[in-house]
Amino acid sequence: MKNGKQPEKGSSRILSLTVLFIALCGFSFYLGGMFCSERDKIEAKDVTSTSTKFVASPKEPTVSPLQIKSVSFPECGSELQDYTPCTDPKRWKRYGVHRLSFLERHCPPVHEKSECLIPPPDGYKPPIRWPKSRDQCWYKNVPYDWINKQKSNQHWLKKEGDKFHFPGGGTMFPRGVSHYVDQMQDLIPEMKDGTVRTAIDTGCGVASWGGDLLDRGILTISLAPRDNHEAQVQFALERGIPAILGIISTQRLPFPSNSFDMAHCSRCLIPWTEFGGIYLLEVHRIVRPGGFWVLSGPPVNYKRRWRGWNTTMEDQKSDYDKLQSLLTSMCFKKYAQKDDIAVWQKLSDKSCYDKIAKNMEAYPPKCDDSIEPDSAWYTPLRPCVLAPTLKVKKSGLGSIPKWPERLNVAPERISDVHGGSASGLKHDDGKWKNRVKHYKKVLPALGTDKIRNVLDMNTVYGGFAAALVQDPVWVMNVVSSYSANTLPVVFDRGLIGTYHDWCEAFSTYPRTYDLLHLDSLFTLESQRCEMKYVLLEMDRILRPGGYVIMRESSYFMDALTTLGKGMRWSCRREETEYAVESEKILVCQKKLWFSSNQTS
Repeated sequence: MKNGKQPEKGSSRILSLTVLFIALCGFSFYLGGMFCSERDKIEAKDVTSTSTKFVASPKEPTVSPLQIKSVSFPECGSELQDYTPCTDPKRWKRYGVHRLSFLERHCPPVHEKSECLIPPPDGYKPPIRWPKSRDQCWYKNVPYDWINKQKSNQHWLKKEGDKFHFPGGGTMFPRGVSHYVDQMQDLIPEMKDGTVRTAIDTGCGVASWGGDLLDRGILTISLAPRDNHEAQVQFALERGIPAILGIISTQRLPFPSNSFDMAHCSRCLIPWTEFGGIYLLEVHRIVRPGGFWVLSGPPVNYKRRWRGWNTTMEDQKSDYDKLQSLLTSMCFKKYAQKDDIAVWQKLSDKSCYDKIAKNMEAYPPKCDDSIEPDSAWYTPLRPCVLAPTLKVKKSGLGSIPKWPERLNVAPERISDVHGGSASGLKHDDGKWKNRVKHYKKVLPALGTDKIRNVLDMNTVYGGFAAALVQDPVWVMNVVSSYSANTLPVVFDRGLIGTYHDWCEAFSTYPRTYDLLHLDSLFTLESQRCEMKYVLLEMDRILRPGGYVIMRESSYFMDALTTLGKGMRWSCRREETEYAVESEKILVCQKKLWFSSNQTS
């Protein structure tokens, strides 16, 4: 250039470095997009219409599928037929008896994990199908005689021939569970109109209360530990009623705060007034504002009942007064009482919690801001009252829509989720309706009475469960303890679920679910959890004849197929609804087999 200036060397170097910096930033952004967890992004890729097919870009990098050696897992001994790894009675002596903490979760280390297939009991049969299963089950599937002998006079269950029958009795409802719930509905009209949708039954027996509520549109998690009552939770799940192993002891229950519309205890033997009322504080944490706590049994109606409780009227009056005082100090108010049933309601009124905060000598004190209300995976119980925030109050009973409208309304707490929004929830629901429609084509048993108990192993908003709400199933929604906290949204929609870490065993008995579903679980968690242990745990909790739907990256398909074959599953690979190369569906069925060492 005749009249122009030549570029200086320094400016040329700066330009080169700038271009290099931009290129590196772009590459870093690309890598971040590749490895970012979809659960952190929450909102999925946009789909313009259900008829549109995704076509993989020809420039998309290809990765060789993960390959593992062929494996054949041996049978476990018959003594492990009801093995619950994290609540194993053989390990109880290793842990303290204080507040029965030995009954909490204590999972074996990796070097103690079993690498074998758990056999069913001799004579096991495919479970009776819902709704008949609510009233009867095969004795050989849950062959426990202790609970039958101890509780038959209270009509919990009764063995007749080759079946257990469940007449719907209970310690506090000798006239039957339906009559008992009718009485409760008279005291709590909100149970009749869709206001109350989710409930928890602590010390559930054989889950007759939760079973009766299903016909009334109320979805209940029945909770009980593995103890001398022998398999309460296993009976519940064999009947097709939602249940999970657990106990209020030293750790929080694996549920977010302000989740349940109602909590219930029918002579559940929990010492509510001991240890400063810390068990009541946990009930307060998990019940939403405006929700109810129902107690039947001691010390309710002590004036009439004390003679049958092997105590004195004075002792029972003292216990009742202490209970009422503790509940008042936690901002519960007495709502109603008749005969053996008493009801308290959790207040949402700010003034009650402000009084606690201002009184430095108040017990229990108000929790400070450092207490995370939703932290509930191996989190110690806290001896303080959690005051509802403004956002939580908007999720209180009476503020959120009634069932079934609440299923399709974006909850207030969705804004607490990174990337969460009403439009994201609507999109997620549409995506899952489309997916479930496709699932029913590749697995025709879905939506029929062949599948009752369903576990969604890594949900976001409960979209899979929402798409099945008209089918004869119930879904336990699992949110990973390592992922974004979306479980409050699941509960606010009127669904149920729990926190869990799939590097450990689930809180249930063997052979308790008909269908296990996962969506990119190994893509998200394979860096933490060894695949074979997750698959072995899935085999433990899956019923013989039950199904698995694994929606996964194509990278894992060969390895999953190999492991499935090693567990005697029959598996087939299916396309997704959009037939993309990067993602496939593996549909497996667990075969019914018996131990080669069976005794009959």
